Amino acid sequence: MTANKIKVVIVDDSALIRSVMSEIVNSQPDMEVVGVAPDPLVARDLIKRTNPDVLTLDVEMPKMDGLDFLEKLMRLRPMPVLMVSSLTERGSEITMRALELGAVDFVTKPKISIQSGMREYTELITDKIRAAARARVKARSLHAPAPAGELPQLRSPLTSSEKLIIIGASTGGTEAIREFLMQMPSDCPGILIAQHMPEGFTTSFARRLDSLCRISVSEAQGNERVLPGHAYIAPGHSHLLLRRSGANYMTHIEQTEPVNRHRPSVDVLFRSAAQAAGKNAVGVILTGMGKDGAQGMLEMKAAGAYNFAQDEASSVVFGMPREAIAIGAAHEVAALTALPGLVLGHLAAHGGRALRV
Repeated sequence: MTANKIKVVIVDDSALIRSVMSEIVNSQPDMEVVGVAPDPLVARDLIKRTNPDVLTLDVEMPKMDGLDFLEKLMRLRPMPVLMVSSLTERGSEITMRALELGAVDFVTKPKISIQSGMREYTELITDKIRAAARARVKARSLHAPAPAGELPQLRSPLTSSEKLIIIGASTGGTEAIREFLMQMPSDCPGILIAQHMPEGFTTSFARRLDSLCRISVSEAQGNERVLPGHAYIAPGHSHLLLRRSGANYMTHIEQTEPVNRHRPSVDVLFRSAAQAAGKNAVGVILTGMGKDGAQGMLEMKAAGAYNFAQDEASSVVFGMPREAIAIGAAHEVAALTALPGLVLGHLAAHGGRALRV
């Protein structure tokens, strides 16, 4: 890095966004803009010339589609990419695809006045650039994710409607969650998920996962009975909590204040699971920036839950799992590829009655 600063290239067809993003980045003592580009063709030459640590990329670009450019970049010259997305349905669909192609994370353009809105986002944007600079980025193949039916069948014959899987993630989590859920059999316990993601994007995320997985995946609506073979994703505007109602577990959503600067918060979900499910819950903390979820996972452990944390080598950003491991909240630490089997193996060994299919 130049003078130990994070070198950033900004790619956006809007001159205003390029200007505001440059102002935000250059206002930080630990980062600097080394180039701006109005389209991917100019960006390609800039990348060769400046060798940036992080690239910010608009999802909808002229001359070359942003996804085409990202796909080629991640195949030929893998590097941390932070997508800058519009708050539209099309924008969210493109962003989900960009994350699949290897983008580390994304930020959204504000609905209000672009200039004032982006300045309010300074802390969020710069935190995400710092996380991206530390991220582990790997070359991506051109192959699409295998359909769920082509994946190896992982059997958990002793699951029970009493058992639950509770997952928390942030940076890099959309792909980690996808990989985890695609390994879940149709009779797996109910799953609740808190992924740090803005309002509007969780709908596209859930829809995408539902199309790929054997289980049913949906955005949590609140007051739903938690059923085996179903995963419920916290909506981007609310915290997701687990509640007990008689013999049933129910979803609950609320728009209380952010926790650890996040809503949805992993800590909020984990704490509710500790209170409502206790030893019937299995906690899983995946890749992510910060420490959200660590204390909540410790409370789950104290309540009798069994917890897993993703290891450093397979995490895009080893923040949240590291914090949980450091305070002793995780029973086991494993690579992402091993986690589904370990979770199902634990449930099979400690489950209840077999589910009737």
